[in-house]
Amino acid sequence: MTTHVRASEIRKWDRRQRRAFHVRQTVYGTAERPRLSIYRSHRHFHAQVIDDSQGRTLASASTTQKDVIEGLKHGGDRKAAAKVGEKLAKVAVAAGVKRVVFDRNYYQFHGRVRAFAEAAAKGGIDFLFNPKKKGKPPKVKKEKVEVVKPVKEKKQKPEKPPGGAPKEEKK
Repeated sequence: MTTHVRASEIRKWDRRQRRAFHVRQTVYGTAERPRLSIYRSHRHFHAQVIDDSQGRTLASASTTQKDVIEGLKHGGDRKAAAKVGEKLAKVAVAAGVKRVVFDRNYYQFHGRVRAFAEAAAKGGIDFLFNPKKKGKPPKVKKEKVEVVKPVKEKKQKPEKPPGGAPKEEKK
């Protein structure tokens, strides 16, 4: 049995591989700031914190773990990715890791990847996206505080008589 692969599929994987290499050229995990690498599939979301200088995985979380997948309908959606982010933040902080370099592989920073990053940032992990460009961290949603502004009084204009200004009579 032979399988046929379309040229568009080959080009798609070439583009993905090129993006992944581009990200990995700038991202390297050290003991002070390990690399947080992610992988997503249709069914699951995986994340791990890696110290590349020693070649060790310091912390990991995935939707394949029973305590993460509890209460979720599907392991491959945004809610599951956010739950993995919370779990990874707990495990990483317990292991003494608070600062990481984010390796998103060839995934764009939106959807599940963004939900994961925001949940991990909320859990106490400090992100650095591109060490060369000093990338911005994910936004952590803060509680809204209502600010009451004093109301300024408007200056009242003098009232004009109806029909405009009174006309002078000529004699």
